Amino acid sequence: EGTRGGGTNVRAPETEGGNPAATRCGSGHCKWFNVRMGFGFISLTGGDGGPVEPPLDVFVHQSKLVMEGFRSLKEGEPVDFTFKKSSKGLEALRVTGPGGGPCAGSERRPRGKAPLLKRRPKGDRCYNCGGLDHHAKECRLPPQPKKCHYCQSITHMVAQCPHKAQVPSTSNFAENHIPPIPSSRPCTINILHSPL
Repeated sequence: EGTRGGGTNVRAPETEGGNPAATRCGSGHCKWFNVRMGFGFISLTGGDGGPVEPPLDVFVHQSKLVMEGFRSLKEGEPVDFTFKKSSKGLEALRVTGPGGGPCAGSERRPRGKAPLLKRRPKGDRCYNCGGLDHHAKECRLPPQPKKCHYCQSITHMVAQCPHKAQVPSTSNFAENHIPPIPSSRPCTINILHSPL
């Protein structure tokens, strides 16, 4: 006897010969199922010996569900199943829909990462003409003159670009700009030097 699946006492119906690992058949419905984690509980309402009162909780893992595609159960979905008593409580071994057919499953799916957009990355373009629909080896234009990657001018390359020189580099600014220390308060920074 133990507690499982929301505080319900779990006790398996007596098995033949006192073997706690004996496989039993049951029917019931899905109490709850976490589609993201892939497990839940089935309420056992009927077994080999007839109705079960009060219903017992049976643990179910998605790998035990008989169905195509993404395996899950919908809350309240009727199921037939085989189960056994384990050291942790009752566990489903094989779960089907009523009459042995496939489980219907939940329409819910676990949330994944943001959907991937089907577009080419910004840098994936033709080096010859700049077109986005092909690469340089498929370019129909004759070889074009080399041009600056920053401003697209054919008169110079990026290393000599006058437009790029006008924009201050953020890394140089951060390294060369030291805020002034007010002289009204003493400096309390201790600099520790360690031998290299």
